[in-house]
Amino acid sequence: MRFLKILLLLNILAVFLVGCNSEISINQSTGNPSPNDYLKYENADIFLLGDYVYSNAQDLDWVSELEYELGEELGEITSQADRASNFKNGTANKLPIGTKIFNTNTPAYIAVVDGKKILYLKMVEG
Repeated sequence: MRFLKILLLLNILAVFLVGCNSEISINQSTGNPSPNDYLKYENADIFLLGDYVYSNAQDLDWVSELEYELGEELGEITSQADRASNFKNGTANKLPIGTKIFNTNTPAYIAVVDGKKILYLKMVEG
């Protein structure tokens, strides 16, 4: 009988410890993606503006089918980098310095390079 009591107490303790451990991992927040999350891929085409990463969306059918109106200028690319540690606001890994970024009336953002409009999406967690 004593063995059963000890076994029951150990089971209760194990359930308690496992339950606490899984609750911690569920409540952890990862935040918005960073340049590091994208630059590990060779074909990444991103820029950082306003502390948000924007990723090229040219190959997404639903984005390329959007009918949008060009809005206000959001910012400009001021530097280039290929390492996440070198990214700051205004940095891109492929867009040239001086590229203007514009809002639209859709979820897409537009980078204008030599008169060509390139679609980007803001990468947010959620």
